[in-house]
Amino acid sequence: GDIVLLAKPVTLTEGDRVTLMTDVPVATDGTSKPEKLLYAVSLPPVHGQIEHINYPGVPISSYSQLDVVAQKVSDVHDNSHGAGKESLR
Repeated sequence: GDIVLLAKPVTLTEGDRVTLMTDVPVATDGTSKPEKLLYAVSLPPVHGQIEHINYPGVPISSYSQLDVVAQKVSDVHDNSHGAGKESLR
């Protein structure tokens, strides 16, 4: 089926960590199994990384809708000075 992705921008400042919730990346592919949806990080944050909470400090390049529902994915700002704010979209 068709894939629909709705994403709300997440803005982080120096040193912030934001756990992705179901209202940030919301996707559907028209099936009844949203837990099988996978997100690929095609453009990683410039001043930080996307991490699984079980593996802090290790960037990930993909995660599932089930990970988001379980609140196991975070966008982490790297605390670099002068980086300012950054948005995940």
